[in-house]
Amino acid sequence: MKITDVKVTVWEWKDIPPTRYTLNVKSSGTRSTHMALVQIITDDGIVGHAFLGNALSSLGNDAQLIVDRFKPMLVGQDPLAREKIFQRMSTWAMGPILRVIGAIDVALWDLAGKAAGVPIHKLMGSYRDVVPAYASSAVFEHTEEYAEEAVRYKEAGWSAYKIHPPAIAAWDIKICEAVRRAVGDDYRIMLDSTWSYDYPDALRVGRAAEALDFYWYEDPLAYDDINGYVKLKQDLRIPLMATEMPNTGPTAYAPWIMHNATDYLRGDVAIKGGLTSCLKTAHTAETFQMNYEVHHGGNSLNNVANLHLIMAVKNCEYFEVLLPDEVQKHGLVQDIQVDKNGMVHAHQGPGLGAEIDFELIKHNKVAEL
Repeated sequence: MKITDVKVTVWEWKDIPPTRYTLNVKSSGTRSTHMALVQIITDDGIVGHAFLGNALSSLGNDAQLIVDRFKPMLVGQDPLAREKIFQRMSTWAMGPILRVIGAIDVALWDLAGKAAGVPIHKLMGSYRDVVPAYASSAVFEHTEEYAEEAVRYKEAGWSAYKIHPPAIAAWDIKICEAVRRAVGDDYRIMLDSTWSYDYPDALRVGRAAEALDFYWYEDPLAYDDINGYVKLKQDLRIPLMATEMPNTGPTAYAPWIMHNATDYLRGDVAIKGGLTSCLKTAHTAETFQMNYEVHHGGNSLNNVANLHLIMAVKNCEYFEVLLPDEVQKHGLVQDIQVDKNGMVHAHQGPGLGAEIDFELIKHNKVAEL
């Protein structure tokens, strides 16, 4: 089997509602953006698929980059030689190009699963077929909105809720206190401060979250401040989670592990360059008895890929559901659902096993590359 073609279809995602995830990452009104469907085609007629893009940022030249730079590298290759292809692509594995490498890698895993007639998680070596989800908030304008949302998800059977606060330390502490009061002492809550504090504020907020028995404290400091995380880890008992950023491959995690700067490793197929990269890191984390908690993937098909990864490793506790749904779910006939017990179930069809909404893509197509 050989790769004979690589095609990219760009379509418009219309009428995305406004939302906000940090002080700087927000949309002020209803908007549209471009998404891309990546297709890797073989002489056997098997096609691997992936999505490229997300609701909050421009597709830019990512789609054209696949055709101009990576298509010549891929055509004629054995699509099952994923490691060989990943190593060749890794020459450029830094920054925004990781999104492109990630999409190609996901499409290759999808193709391999279809060729074998099994879901991706079985190719990797399945560990389970169900995992708990946690609700991951947007940034709200009012403290009580966090508390009300957390209660809704607790009552719906979800096992945990994560706060994305406005990143103003004193206010963030009040939000943490309000959510804890609302959900009670026995409900699991986490805090993701999105790289927003200096060290003194990170310490103040961390001590408050620790006193409130938060489950983890995520990204309080700048993503490259390893020294700051080392100090913070020495001063706090609450588990720290870092390494979601920067956009780099598996080797970037080594100093974080060796300096004991984080309790968890973090990543997803878009930020870290695909399933191959994430699987390497998850196994590395396991050798150090650390969890590799998988971050939201930015689009619906990436989240399906993330879910396959989670089903294939022991050392990931949760599937992240970034809210609100209408800003995150697009392009599939049936998106990932959380059941009445707060659980997400593995896809069992070949490859990714998700049904792409080809009619929606065709109806909103703006370019074929």
